[in-house]
Amino acid sequence: MTAIIVCQNVIFTPKLMSNITEGFIFDLSIVIPVFNSAASLEPLVEKIESSLNPANYSFEVIFVDDCSEDDSSSSLNSILKKHHNITVIELRKNFGQDNAIMAGLEHSSGAKIVIMDDDLQHNPSDIISLHKNLTHDVDVCYANFVTKKQEWFKNLGSNFNHFCANILLNKPKEIYLSPFKILDAGIKEEILKYKGPYPYVDGLIFRSTLRVKQIEVEHSVRFSGRGNYTLLKSIKVWLKLVTNFSILPLRLATLSGFTFAGIGFIFAIIFIINYFYGSQAPQGWSSVAVLILCFGGIQLIAIGMIGEYLGRLFLLNNNQPQYIVRNIRTNK
Repeated sequence: MTAIIVCQNVIFTPKLMSNITEGFIFDLSIVIPVFNSAASLEPLVEKIESSLNPANYSFEVIFVDDCSEDDSSSSLNSILKKHHNITVIELRKNFGQDNAIMAGLEHSSGAKIVIMDDDLQHNPSDIISLHKNLTHDVDVCYANFVTKKQEWFKNLGSNFNHFCANILLNKPKEIYLSPFKILDAGIKEEILKYKGPYPYVDGLIFRSTLRVKQIEVEHSVRFSGRGNYTLLKSIKVWLKLVTNFSILPLRLATLSGFTFAGIGFIFAIIFIINYFYGSQAPQGWSSVAVLILCFGGIQLIAIGMIGEYLGRLFLLNNNQPQYIVRNIRTNK
C-alpha cells in the first residue's frame, strides 16, 4: 500500500520523500518570468496543473514579475488565492528576462527546474517529455520547436544568436537555445554562482556542462497580444552572449587592426614605387574620404567593443545589482 501524507498544500508520496531526503521539496520547480502577460497567466497555471497532476508530479510554480505595466500583478494575486504551491516574486524595476529567471532559480526548491515563457507558446504538456529525457547522463534538455510561430524579425535574430553561440559557447551546432528547457538542480547551483548584473542563462548552462539534449515539440501561437521582445532587447541579449563568455570580439578587433595596417603598408609601397617610376599619383578626394570613413568606422567599432567590456567591469565592481526583489508572496 502506498502511504500518502498531506501537510499543508503538499502531498508527500514515496517519490517525493526520496527527493526530500536529498534536500528537495518538489519534483519540479517551474520558473516563469512575467512581463505584461496578464491575460495568459491563469490559463497557463490551469494547463500546468492539468498536465502534471495526473502524472503525480509534485511541483511548484514560481512567477517572477519583472515590473509589468499591465494587470499582471492582479492576475498573480488571483492565482495565489485559487491554486496551490505558487510563489510570486515581484521585482522593483524591469531588469530583463534572464535576470528575472535568476531570481526564480534562487528561490526554487525542486529536484529539476523547468524554465518557460508566460505567453502559452510553450505547451505545459511537453514538460513531462522534457523531464523523461533528463536522464542520469543528461543535465539539460531543451525544447526544439518544429515550426516557430513568431514574427520574422525575431526568427532572424534567433538564428543570428544561434550562429554566434555556436562560435562563442562551443555548443553542439544542432542544439537550439530554446527559452523552454529543463535542468538538473546541480546545474542550477552552478548558474547561481554568477553574481554579475548581466546574466545570460544559456551561456551559463554551457559554461557548466555539455551533457545537453533536445527534443522536438510544437510551438503554439501566443495566447494574446504581441511579443515583448523588441530589437533593442534582442541586441542587449546578444551583447550578453558576446561579452560575457568570450574575448573573441577583442581578438577580432586586434586582427582587423593588423590586417588593415598591412593593407595600408602594401599600398604605401605601391605608391612609392609608382612615384619613383614616374607614374601619376592617384587623384580625387572621393577615394580618400571613403578610406577614411571605412578605417574610422572600424576603429570606432573596436573602441566601442573595448568600452563595452570595460563598462561591464565597472558596473560589476560597482556592485550593480542583478535584480532587486520588492516582495515575495507564496502559499506553499
